[in-house]
Amino acid sequence: MNTLYLLALLACPVGMGLMMWFMMRGQHGGKDQTTDQKHEIGRLRSEVDYLHQQASKDNRPG
Repeated sequence: MNTLYLLALLACPVGMGLMMWFMMRGQHGGKDQTTDQKHEIGRLRSEVDYLHQQASKDNRPG
């Protein structure tokens, strides 16, 4: 009977640990995700540079 109580007591922390492990494993998918993120960051930086150029053209006196 004590074994049953011990299993019930450990079920929650073990389950939480497994869930955290699976979630962390899913976030670190691999190199493809990192490569995609680098391409997206590069694209967004180009867009920001373009928008800065357009804003400076609009603010010129003339």
